[in-house]
Amino acid sequence: MVQGKRGKRAKNLAHGRGAIYKRKYSQPEFEDFHLPFGGKLRSDNRWVRLAKLIPWEEIEERYAKNFTDSGMGAPAKTARVALGALIIQEKLGLTDEETVAQIQENPYLQYFIGNERYRDEHPFDSSMMVYFRKRLKYEELNGINELVHEKHCKKEVGGRQDQKDKGNDGRGDTGDQGPSGKGEQNNSGKLIVDTSCAPADIRYPTDLNLLNEAREKSERIIDRLHEPLKGGEKKVRTYRQRARRDYLRAAKKRKLTVKAVQRAIGKQLRYVRRDLEHIEELGKRSSLSLLSRKEYRDLLVIGEVYRQQKAMHEAGTKRIEGRIVSISQPHVRPIVRGKAASPTEFGAKVSVSLVEGYAFLDRMSWDNYNETNDLIGQIERYKERFGVYPESVHADKIYRSRENLKYCEKHEIRLSGPRLGRPKKVVDRKEKDLIRQDERERNAIEGKFGQGKRRYGLGCIRGKLPITSGSMISLVFLVMNLEKLLKEVFLQFFRTWVFVEIRHLVVTFSSLESR
Repeated sequence: MVQGKRGKRAKNLAHGRGAIYKRKYSQPEFEDFHLPFGGKLRSDNRWVRLAKLIPWEEIEERYAKNFTDSGMGAPAKTARVALGALIIQEKLGLTDEETVAQIQENPYLQYFIGNERYRDEHPFDSSMMVYFRKRLKYEELNGINELVHEKHCKKEVGGRQDQKDKGNDGRGDTGDQGPSGKGEQNNSGKLIVDTSCAPADIRYPTDLNLLNEAREKSERIIDRLHEPLKGGEKKVRTYRQRARRDYLRAAKKRKLTVKAVQRAIGKQLRYVRRDLEHIEELGKRSSLSLLSRKEYRDLLVIGEVYRQQKAMHEAGTKRIEGRIVSISQPHVRPIVRGKAASPTEFGAKVSVSLVEGYAFLDRMSWDNYNETNDLIGQIERYKERFGVYPESVHADKIYRSRENLKYCEKHEIRLSGPRLGRPKKVVDRKEKDLIRQDERERNAIEGKFGQGKRRYGLGCIRGKLPITSGSMISLVFLVMNLEKLLKEVFLQFFRTWVFVEIRHLVVTFSSLESR
């Protein structure tokens, strides 16, 4: 396929090529922020306090690696502009256009993205938000999340930083040996793990609707390929009106038998096959370079959809490896969750670990996988963050495999849940209370998923590409951690203020009593 200048330009911008990046380390202070209409910013504003919690200089170093030192092109936006705009969008639940408008109207948001003075103009075009998401990928946002946690929360979560700093002097060995071995291991803290699905913004897929969409798109491709041949050759027959009637005759019925559904799918398969044969013939007389990038990509996806649907139709099954459920987003896969409201979801599956209310995205995949194999890696990452293994791990029953239990027993980690094998006839009261308490503590991660899906955009990922969708998913967990950190800072300030006030009152009463 021939790629146009606009497509090359967009690809270069997405990967940082064709732009000059100027690093900016001097971040503005809110006292120096110039307001043309007078006054100054409040230091207790949430955006001012949030800006102080983010390590912009370290992020600037990571963000600059997306660009080449070619010395040509327009200057790129800084990391503070890119990440700040994405955080504003996720925190307020805005579209790309509304995000730019809000930044233009609000001086606090302009300070948050690094402006030194208020400007009554668009900070950038709304289309730049797509490039921000492409440059700040899933892995980089996860690294920023770890960086923020390491800078502000690591010393407070369970008090484990001191143990890590002591090294071998404090724990004897690296932690691979328990107290009964040569070294001594001091496990500390609780790790909560679970998986969820981040649904993509697609309509609920059915085989009949998917084939009808494939047929309509293939008909438009035929129209595009026939344009140079107008007047010279007769247009091939596609039977589009008859195909449309056959589709509506089945789609408008409230109840369809299995045979009626299979019959309607078979008809649409034959229409799609005929269209693909016509496209192949037209490609010999005309050039596929007439198609746009999107049309050519749709053609490749339609061919794979036809192959999968034909194989399932002939075998009489509903399962196939790598099943495509959306032509516009072919990377989306069905994720069987077994929930009462939605047994099957369509989106990315994520593995998350929760420590003291702070969430970490450990794995994201568009294909379904068994989360049992993630537990050991999540525990090892816990040790990398805090220097010790957790005292207990709270997880679903699916995590209680023999391999995981053996690993936890080796490192003296208590894995929540009932033991394997036949359940006991008589369960001890203490064991019952412990299981009930473990389930209560595990509810925290369910609440975190609920917060991400109801308050933020985790419940409907509107990105069209896998790279931008992954960026949106990772950004949700970063914003949730920033929100929790902001509350912790406020509570710490409030406790300090109350303590100072109480101490002042005690001193005042003591002086009055002495008189």
